[in-house]
Amino acid sequence: AEHRRTYIESGGARGHVVDLRDINGHGFTTTLLLKTAGRLSGEAHVTPLIYGDLGGEVVIVGSRGGAPKHPAWVHNIRAAKDIDFQIATEAFRGPWREPEGAERGKVWDFMVELFPPFRDYQAATDRQIPLIMLTARERLDGL
Repeated sequence: AEHRRTYIESGGARGHVVDLRDINGHGFTTTLLLKTAGRLSGEAHVTPLIYGDLGGEVVIVGSRGGAPKHPAWVHNIRAAKDIDFQIATEAFRGPWREPEGAERGKVWDFMVELFPPFRDYQAATDRQIPLIMLTARERLDGL
C-alpha cells in the first residue's frame, strides 16, 4: 500500500524502481501502475506490479504470491478491451494479450529471470499463473 501511495503521489517520479532483495528478488526491479475497472462494480483500481519489457510489449504476471485464485485485476483485464498503465512518469492505454504455447514458455522464463520468486509462486499453486502482455498504443496525461 505504501509503495502504491508513493508511486501515485509522486506522479511516478518515485516507486518505479524498487529493491526486492529482501524477498529474493533483485535490487533494481521495475514496477508499473495498472489501472483496471472492476468488471462487476465498475470501480477504478490501481495496482503496482513488477513488469518486464519484451520486444516492445510490457509483461505483467498474475501470480498473487502463488495463491490458489487469480488476482482480481486479471479478471478485470480479461473483461476489458484496452488497459491503462503507467511506467514511471508516463501513462499509456493499449490492448493486451496472453501469450500461448512456446511463446508463453519464453515469456515465463524472461519474467522468472527478472523476479526469481515467480518460480516459487508457480510451484505453490495448481493454477497456471497468467502472463499478460500490454501494448502502449496511446499516451495519456496520467492515470
